[in-house]
Amino acid sequence: MARFAQGSDIFDNEDALRDNYTPDELIERDDEIETYEAALQPTVNGARPRNIFVYGETGVGKTLATRYILDDLEADQEHFEGVSIRVEWLNCKDLTSYQIVTQLVNKFREPPNEISPSGYGRGTVNRMLWSELNDLDETHVLFVLDEVDSIGSDDDLLYQLPRCNDNQVTETKVGLIGISNDFTFRESLSARVQSSLCEHEIHFKPYDANQLRRILEQRAGEAFLPDVLADDVIPKVAALAAQDTGSARHALDILYKAGSLARERQQSDVTIENVNEAKDLVERGVIEDELRALPTQSHLVLLAILRLHREGKDPVRRKTIYNVYENAAEMIDTDVKASRTIQNRLSQLSLKGFLAVDERNEGVKGGKYYQYSLDVREEIVEDALRQDRRIEDLI
Repeated sequence: MARFAQGSDIFDNEDALRDNYTPDELIERDDEIETYEAALQPTVNGARPRNIFVYGETGVGKTLATRYILDDLEADQEHFEGVSIRVEWLNCKDLTSYQIVTQLVNKFREPPNEISPSGYGRGTVNRMLWSELNDLDETHVLFVLDEVDSIGSDDDLLYQLPRCNDNQVTETKVGLIGISNDFTFRESLSARVQSSLCEHEIHFKPYDANQLRRILEQRAGEAFLPDVLADDVIPKVAALAAQDTGSARHALDILYKAGSLARERQQSDVTIENVNEAKDLVERGVIEDELRALPTQSHLVLLAILRLHREGKDPVRRKTIYNVYENAAEMIDTDVKASRTIQNRLSQLSLKGFLAVDERNEGVKGGKYYQYSLDVREEIVEDALRQDRRIEDLI
């Protein structure tokens, strides 16, 4: 008997539950799509593009909506007169500002003529990019930089690229769309970058339970065979995900895992019991994904707390955390942020549920202060930190 055989009593097209699947219709993001359309209209009219900054938590549809609207833009341009638009995507995760520029240059070159990610001066690489842009047949180029917060404090590219039409690039009009999971990234940018990059801002808020239910109904209609989902499965999954994260990715993961459990057990339908078990299995994966998606500065703060935890010193005050953070930041030659900025990072990590906060009040003498400790298992934190290539050697 063959070990594997095609077919399923549960799924029809399980790819429809993947996060990167693009449905025929994007629902529950009408306001954001309208904002996108308005921001892109100058490009359609042949004017210089307006730069767009998109931000929101992981799994709330930022990248999907961007792909959706830009796919429509590229398709519709066959009806434009005197305007041709090229869209180039780049995920900036684990890339320096310099490496991003080299990869952008290579977007316009065939493999034999591509440049290496090192060995050139910053000004030389910039000039290469300006030259490639001036030589294009298209009238407009839109660069989409996903996870743009990975650039960190070296934000010169985010100043140069939106302003390259001022003098360096005269033949092609250039626009920039930055996508970020980090709400504080905009605040860390220099004032000159904020004024150019954030001409239009689009904030993707977490989904509520009703929105998640409608998204799940749309995807489930494609993913599952008829009548295999118990009536209470989708409302239950939507409520769980809305309460935890407000993330469509989280909800889709739970629903897919519940379906997988039913298939493995050769059930004829997917039940609430499958959902409850799937929720527990997915929870660890969601935490790991959220931890990995944090910017390097937040990873450094977590690394400091992890070290102090392993030394038996937690719960620990901010000043002690800052001293360990400062040392780690210097070891990887990155900017050391001010104590107030690290306080904001600690607050964010607490809100996300990664840290426990203990408020202490020692009266007139000691005053009020906060102590922090890990609120997730240390091995989960360590695994996530090892995925950050800049700090994996510090683990």
